[in-house]
Amino acid sequence: MAGHFSLGLIYAECMRELDPAANHASAYPSNYSAEQNSQFTSAFSAITNAFKQAQIEAVPVSDDRVQELVRQHYEFCSQFWAPTRATYKALAQGYLLPSPYRDSYEAVNPGLAKFHHDAIVIWADTNLE
Repeated sequence: MAGHFSLGLIYAECMRELDPAANHASAYPSNYSAEQNSQFTSAFSAITNAFKQAQIEAVPVSDDRVQELVRQHYEFCSQFWAPTRATYKALAQGYLLPSPYRDSYEAVNPGLAKFHHDAIVIWADTNLE
């Protein structure tokens, strides 16, 4: 379903730092309850849909509204790992390469993967060490 991310994909995405080659991301156990998984999925979908809306409205990725969405995305991912500037930008790079991440964002709205990537790069360069 467009606009819907599975928790498995979210969890694998946010665990990327621990598995840079993404060879074992699905092997990380999820010790979260069904309710927590549902909350994670809802929160991630809300952030993604807000990115989609900003993209549709042609809000520049450098705009404070989009940069606030990146902060929310970073905070979401920070529940699962501690991204540095380099690792958060590497995650964003995965949105441009042929991957389930890119495919998921592109299913929400064509071009959303690049929009999200570009916004993350700006935010990471400004806010992370």
